[in-house]
Amino acid sequence: MINNNLFVVTGGPGAGKTTVLRELETLGFRHAPEVARQIIQEQVRSGGRALPWGDKKLYAAMMLQRSIESYKVHTLAAGRLFSDRGIPDTLCYARLIGLTDDQEIRRACTEYRYADPVFAAPPWEEIYTTDSERKQDFVEAQRTYELLIATYRECGYEIVELPKVSPSKRAGFIVNRLPQDAAG
Repeated sequence: MINNNLFVVTGGPGAGKTTVLRELETLGFRHAPEVARQIIQEQVRSGGRALPWGDKKLYAAMMLQRSIESYKVHTLAAGRLFSDRGIPDTLCYARLIGLTDDQEIRRACTEYRYADPVFAAPPWEEIYTTDSERKQDFVEAQRTYELLIATYRECGYEIVELPKVSPSKRAGFIVNRLPQDAAG
């Protein structure tokens, strides 16, 4: 299944993805929130163990399940829509934690396809911060980004890297690079 109106905004942690998605929202575009962050918030609130610093395998399984659910829900929506990360982000995470049984994740990456191009926010040290849900240092953020780009390319996506400019200019950059034939 391919959703030609669901575009992914991805990148390593702290690269400004969510901020640019909020900016796109001011331009009239809706977006699907990042499921990984939602899982972390829910698990911390409930005392759960499916966390990147807890049961990483369970966390990856929840990421996959929620990413597929998000894809299906947002595929029903009319018009262009952006996703804060996509299913290949889960595959990248599985590789980062050394999960060798990633067959189910790879199958999902093949079955649930997003629109091209995928927009990638590169590591940007000047804006990078950690918080209660983002604990990686900047070096790890860079490594994550490199693996993420390799993973999306392996899954057959065209990558468009976002420039290191203000959120409004990044949003304009994205809008100007949307395919003309996608429904608006």
